[in-house]
Amino acid sequence: MIVDLAVYRDGHREPGELELQAALESGRKPGSFVWVGLHEPTLEEFDAVRAEFELHELAVEDAVHAHQRPKIETYGPSLFVVLKTARYLDNDECFEFAEIQLFIGDGYVVTVRHGEASALADVRRKLERRPDVLRQGPSAVLHAVIDHVIDGYQPAIDGIDNDLREVAADVFSDSRHNAAQRIFTLKREVLEFQRNTEPLAQAFDVLRNEEAGLVSPELQNYFRDAEDHLLRVLARLSAHSALLSDALGANLANITVRQNNDMRAISAWVAIAAIPTMIGGIYGMNFEHMPELDQRWAYPVVLATMVVLCLIVHRRFKRAGWL
Repeated sequence: MIVDLAVYRDGHREPGELELQAALESGRKPGSFVWVGLHEPTLEEFDAVRAEFELHELAVEDAVHAHQRPKIETYGPSLFVVLKTARYLDNDECFEFAEIQLFIGDGYVVTVRHGEASALADVRRKLERRPDVLRQGPSAVLHAVIDHVIDGYQPAIDGIDNDLREVAADVFSDSRHNAAQRIFTLKREVLEFQRNTEPLAQAFDVLRNEEAGLVSPELQNYFRDAEDHLLRVLARLSAHSALLSDALGANLANITVRQNNDMRAISAWVAIAAIPTMIGGIYGMNFEHMPELDQRWAYPVVLATMVVLCLIVHRRFKRAGWL
């Protein structure tokens, strides 16, 4: 349940391993806070932490069951934050999402992770190398986690860029392959990414208007920088979504053009084939009195006429672009 537990005093981690109760008591001292990290806890496992920090039952229920949209909510003197991490699985051409919830209060941070792609060990180590930042308290952890999640969006989007270039090349290639299914799949993934990131942009308003004093004023510029990074991510996602919509339309147009070309080519060959068919039909009617049938030159002349007429019609269709 608890993957890491530490007390930070004056920006430094207190050494040694601590029991939960001892850590919670140490976190109440001035200039200190406790950071409890949990991974997919059950409601019963989370009960001790909930009781100690008097966490709101609705927020606790959301944290335990996960599958929440990104948001930042205020519950009295505490904040409840939901974030979605993302990474792109190139072989499957899909995004994999995981979830992080944070409870931020006076003297404590509780992080709850769901999914293997949401590890925060690197975030903790980087923060511990920055005591000047950790001195800002729990809001420093909040910023570091948000920044870590948003930074992870960039490589995820970079991962889909190559597939988008392949789709664009495929749509405008001479190949007769129909790329509609792949385009639709990528479009669905981009829309899912937007669904898991766009609400976070609105959530930054809560941080700016937070009145409980949980967000250090010294970190407001850092939060604005993280918000700016998020807006750039959302802009790229919107561009990708528009590109895929255009690619889907272009793919449909190309299919229509290819079908029209096919129909023109078929019609042209049918017209060419109609010439010998018509002439052969006339001579196949078995009339008794057909004067040219008695001529020795009739057969080669008729064949030559068929060939010449077919060549003339073929040339005209060729010049018209039908063949």
